Amino acid sequence: MLRDFFYLEGAYLILAVIIILITIFVTTRPFMSPSAPKKGLVAVSLILSFFIGIHFWITTSRIAYVKKAFYENKPILCESRMLRKMAQSIEIRKSTLSNWQIKGDNFVSPEYNRPFHLARCIVK
Repeated sequence: MLRDFFYLEGAYLILAVIIILITIFVTTRPFMSPSAPKKGLVAVSLILSFFIGIHFWITTSRIAYVKKAFYENKPILCESRMLRKMAQSIEIRKSTLSNWQIKGDNFVSPEYNRPFHLARCIVK
């Protein structure tokens, strides 16, 4: 679960570190009050933690919902990074005719050489 968190939220964690560094820089200027660094870091850290946590919860909930929908044979749309010019998304269904399956948190098929991460999919 911790590995999933860093994989799904890695870019946001890097942005959060940059925002915290900016907060440290601004609150330690001579014109700021002596208590500004502490108050600023606490406030910014709480806000960033809240938003990153909410994003992780929403993403993992969507992954679980997509998995459930796949096993119920509902249509699922996934963004296709290979077919940018023709189609922006691909429809995936679990049926007897398709070769789609879930491995880890990815849809895989022998017909496609790249997997589709469940976090990038929605139920149609």
